[in-house]
Amino acid sequence: MEVLRPQLVIINGRQYRRNVMKEEQFEEEEEFSYTGPESGDVAEDEGCDPQRIEQTDKGFHCAVDVPSVLYKYIIGKKGETRRRLEHDTKTSISIPKQGAEGPIVITGARRASVSSALTRLELLIDSFRRKQPFTHFLSLPLNDPGIQDGFLRFKEAVLAQCSQDHGVEASIFQNPSKLHLTVGTLVLLNETEVRKACEQLQQCQDFIRVHLCSVGEQTTK
Repeated sequence: MEVLRPQLVIINGRQYRRNVMKEEQFEEEEEFSYTGPESGDVAEDEGCDPQRIEQTDKGFHCAVDVPSVLYKYIIGKKGETRRRLEHDTKTSISIPKQGAEGPIVITGARRASVSSALTRLELLIDSFRRKQPFTHFLSLPLNDPGIQDGFLRFKEAVLAQCSQDHGVEASIFQNPSKLHLTVGTLVLLNETEVRKACEQLQQCQDFIRVHLCSVGEQTTK
């Protein structure tokens, strides 16, 4: 990618830089083999939130929401990972077909078995989620007039002092009205995760507004 002339993407009138993403091939994912404890016994203290596990006529079960893109890692090469998890925890793990969205269901005769399988499953999910490329980013618009004026002065100073340098020209500077600050990146792997992220951000916005109003009222007193 040309650093000073990156590919641009326009979304709703805003201009963003498209970063080249290297598609890494994690060979260890294909060859990954879950290794549990040497003993087949399920540890009684290896557990999670008991409210997530429901009792049924045939034992216990727990449903876990997992993006379909992660199913293959939980299944493993030729189903080895799932079979090892089931064997070590004495449970049955039902995974939706590839391409379908739905929860992974763990069933077992004992609550401790289901709890152990759930803990190990979540560790696997977290491990492979960390290897997924970022899908979204959080940004704050910097459309304050003072910031925009400062940016324009900076632009003028750079062009005045470095205009003879290769690649330094007015076109490399962002439109002041579209300045923003990226504060974080996210890995959201399906529509459900996107929706939940939006709900959390809305709650943060409401929380901030309430506290800003509270501070303003105290200041005026």
